[in-house]
Amino acid sequence: MLLTLEYFKLSEFDCKHTGENEMNEDFLRDINELRDACGFPFIITSGYRSPDHPIEAAKAVPGVHTMGIAADIFVSGGSQRYKLVQEAIKMGFGGIGIAKTFVHVDDRSHSAGAPVMWTYGG
Repeated sequence: MLLTLEYFKLSEFDCKHTGENEMNEDFLRDINELRDACGFPFIITSGYRSPDHPIEAAKAVPGVHTMGIAADIFVSGGSQRYKLVQEAIKMGFGGIGIAKTFVHVDDRSHSAGAPVMWTYGG
């Protein structure tokens, strides 16, 4: 069965380095629901990352993007950032990273440990 999402094309989550896409279907359903709850369009700046992706290859252990359970979502300002984080918390996303231009969300609480929130420098 092919997964159909209301707000996204599966290709939006392709690895920017290799073109691979091994996104988890439950995560995709969750991010589709998050998009609905937020009420504004999402631009996915990073979805699946191959272990060969330079960001992942530089890590001692590849991160949640390589598990297909993470996405970085562009935000255009504080209101979008706040709403996205607020709704992600309500929905139980296990990892939330906050940057100036994007918010990272992931399902790590289901497969990689306790919930966590962080900010990116710069």
